[in-house]
Amino acid sequence: MATRIAVVTGYFLVLLGIGWAARRRARRGLEDYFVGSRTAPPLVLFLTMAATNFSAFTVFGFSGAGWEAGYAYYPIMAFGTGFMALTFLLVGLPAWRLGKEHGLVTPPELVGHLTGSSGLRFLFFLVMTVFTVPYLAMQPMAAGYALETLLGIPYFAGAALITAVMLLYTFLGGFRGVSWTDALQGGMMIGLLVVAVAFIARPFGGLTAANEAVAASVPDLFARPGLGGIYSPGVWLGYMLLWFLADPMLPQLFQRFYAGRGPRALGATITLYPLLTGFLFLLPVTIGVLGRLSFPTLPAGVASDEILPLMLRAHAPPVVEALVLTAALAALMSTLDSQLLTLSSMFARDVVGPIRGRLAARLGGNDAGSTEVPPWIGKGFVVGLALLGLAIAYRPPASFRVIATQTFTGLAVLFPTVIGALYWRRMSALAGIASILVGEGLVVAYYFGLLSTFGTLPVVPVVVASSVVLVVVSLLGRPSGSRAASRPIVRLGRRAKVGWAVALAALFFLGNDAWNWGDGRLSFLGFPWWVWSFAGLCVATSVAFWVLARGVAKDVTAPTSPTQTRCSEDDGSYT
Repeated sequence: MATRIAVVTGYFLVLLGIGWAARRRARRGLEDYFVGSRTAPPLVLFLTMAATNFSAFTVFGFSGAGWEAGYAYYPIMAFGTGFMALTFLLVGLPAWRLGKEHGLVTPPELVGHLTGSSGLRFLFFLVMTVFTVPYLAMQPMAAGYALETLLGIPYFAGAALITAVMLLYTFLGGFRGVSWTDALQGGMMIGLLVVAVAFIARPFGGLTAANEAVAASVPDLFARPGLGGIYSPGVWLGYMLLWFLADPMLPQLFQRFYAGRGPRALGATITLYPLLTGFLFLLPVTIGVLGRLSFPTLPAGVASDEILPLMLRAHAPPVVEALVLTAALAALMSTLDSQLLTLSSMFARDVVGPIRGRLAARLGGNDAGSTEVPPWIGKGFVVGLALLGLAIAYRPPASFRVIATQTFTGLAVLFPTVIGALYWRRMSALAGIASILVGEGLVVAYYFGLLSTFGTLPVVPVVVASSVVLVVVSLLGRPSGSRAASRPIVRLGRRAKVGWAVALAALFFLGNDAWNWGDGRLSFLGFPWWVWSFAGLCVATSVAFWVLARGVAKDVTAPTSPTQTRCSEDDGSYT
């Protein structure tokens, strides 16, 4: 027990030290606090975007899904999330350029700037906040599981402790502190999950023998649609589309589009993302599958999301158990800190700032029209959200997989409006509002059993309907806002557009290989052969993104910030 306490305590002290160091290097102003003065170099941007996106769901949810359904969950997440990185160019690159050009910091600011609509901007804030809170609650849930196993701390006390530590170092260092801790925590998660797989497989004769033993007893874990027939081809396609449409709408991920030093930073991120997902996501799913050897059925009152700590307690030395569960804490904290930082900026700039500006304009005086907000207002909002997340975590409503799916569906509704605002001059603010209201209404209808999914996930009919509404209302009305801002950022010839569309569509088609359903033949290390096929597809996707990103980066020039002179992409520093 002393070893475990020392590991966890040391980890917390390191995080607080990083937050303090970041505070000492911070510059004055909200732009530095929320997006690090837009100077994140390629490697830092990649690591913070990855760590921010890979949450408690990645460690606890993936291993739980592996125990429940088997290796079928791996390609959905590895290729689906890797292919999603294409949106870092579709949405991220124009957001970076417009953010630097006009001083934008939050996701709702971008939509408000493009359409000139304060109503649409506020609706964006509302939807992002409402659907982020359940996902936010997953992080203290996982913290409670980890610390309960690791230190014997009661579940809710562990959840509260992690939330308090994370709030402290986030308030100290802002984005700079969060991104530095993300880099540390992301590296810890990858390295220690490899260690965890090795220790868990060792008692069963190594990874190959362990996989073969599971395949002999529960063969459905090694073929699609997975144990229980969860992942039919229609549901599979639904998940692929869900990640593509919803991930870039996660507010903490969206805000990082503003933070890069230049287009090459985003180019490096899109290139490396499929490689990382192809490798990393196999690890927790493998732990879940191997969990069937020690726990064919779970103990009473134990959820599948707890299979990782159960397997570590059963097969790993205390030091390894402590380190791996600390890495799991790293995964959830790297998401929770980013969520709260982003929501803080949104509340300050998209709600309080505009209200303060209107009041000041009416009252007159030196501050007339000013939208500057004292930092304590955003921080107070974050504390309130953290407490709300803890309240939800007190009695978890569902498994991580179910919570994530419902949260992502609500956020995916925003995708058509963002794409329309960026690329379609005809789109109106009214169309965006109608699209979001109809889409979220259908999400609610599905929750109450009033919407058919047509054999796939609800995100498909919901986003189709919201897209139709966006187009119809735009065509019937007049465009609004400064549509000049939606000019193309990269001039691709017609042949290049067609060629890339065909190549990317072919990759996506290969990722939906329904013709291989039911095939559970084993291959290298005892994995199903199609696991290696999808790993290779992730590599091919990375290569395609590298070529595309290089071409895009050459044609994009960095605008000058309206607030201060920026360093160039190659000579700036992130200190």
